[in-house]
Amino acid sequence: MAVHRVVFLVFDGMKMLDVSGPAEVFAEANTLGARYSLHYASPSGEPVRTSIGTRLSVDSAAADLAADTFVVSGGDLLVTEPIPPDLTEAVRQQRPRTRRLVSICTGSFVLAAAALLSGHRATTHWRHVQLLARAYPDIHVEPDALFVEDRGIFTSAGVTAGIDLALSLVERDHGAALARDVARNLVMFMHRPGGQSQFSAPLEASVPRAPALRAVIDLISAQPALEHSTDSLAALVGVSSRHLTRLFNAELGTTPAKFVERVRLDHAKALLDAGHSVAESARAAGFGSPETLRRTFVARLGVSPGHYRARFAPTHSGTRDCVEAQCETTAPVGDGLEHSREVGPGYRPVT
Repeated sequence: MAVHRVVFLVFDGMKMLDVSGPAEVFAEANTLGARYSLHYASPSGEPVRTSIGTRLSVDSAAADLAADTFVVSGGDLLVTEPIPPDLTEAVRQQRPRTRRLVSICTGSFVLAAAALLSGHRATTHWRHVQLLARAYPDIHVEPDALFVEDRGIFTSAGVTAGIDLALSLVERDHGAALARDVARNLVMFMHRPGGQSQFSAPLEASVPRAPALRAVIDLISAQPALEHSTDSLAALVGVSSRHLTRLFNAELGTTPAKFVERVRLDHAKALLDAGHSVAESARAAGFGSPETLRRTFVARLGVSPGHYRARFAPTHSGTRDCVEAQCETTAPVGDGLEHSREVGPGYRPVT
């Protein structure tokens, strides 16, 4: 097996977890038979100081290291100050030489400044997706995705999403079984699918300024299965449909219909996590039919409800349903790791 060289591009002010998280995934994979060699480079070859004050030594200048996977870390300075030209130049030099170009968190702004994301799908930390879209309108920004791959370029959302992306890369290189073992050894959950939302819709919609919008959000969140047309919601709070749509766009960056869909999707995921069947979850969440739920799952998360339930929901007395094959098994599957819940704010593993 050939050695796979992973090079992390670091710089003053970079977030330590953007490097240490993915690096631990690759290092743990090595204990299980993978062959990753990890290297750290700065544009000048000089040591850097991270956002938490740690002094980080590097192996060399970025231009001196060839990489199979080249990882650009993130940092708050990338969105508050002009991006240093030596960072963009380091990335441009590596692009023709590397098989996979990866950015973690706001590292996507370095790729964008280097003109490497033009015409590509990409994502970044949820706080900065609108800035990325405004600053680089030729990039197809996916605001909800944990990570996105487009023609050999991988971009991830904030901080810990880089760990999800690293697990996904290990799975690509060595298969799902080894990736699951890595997650188990690091006391982590098997990686979430890249299309899975960074946060649930109600969390993203925290405390809107407009009272009418707050009332609508509360109603949708409390009763997602009701008929929630824009006209009916607007009438309920005494505003016009056009005004309600403007409020959603101004404060949430989405439309009423898309927000309803996202709340219903979150509700369906919670029902699947609790052990309900795909059909039950579809009805209770307001999708009406399993097929409608399936289409939404595939479009938004990149997996079907049945696969989500099998891979990301906890086991329930060893039983899970297989909606595509209309099958059922009562045998326990593995050790339950592949049935982990979505990791979200405040979530704690079940022990």
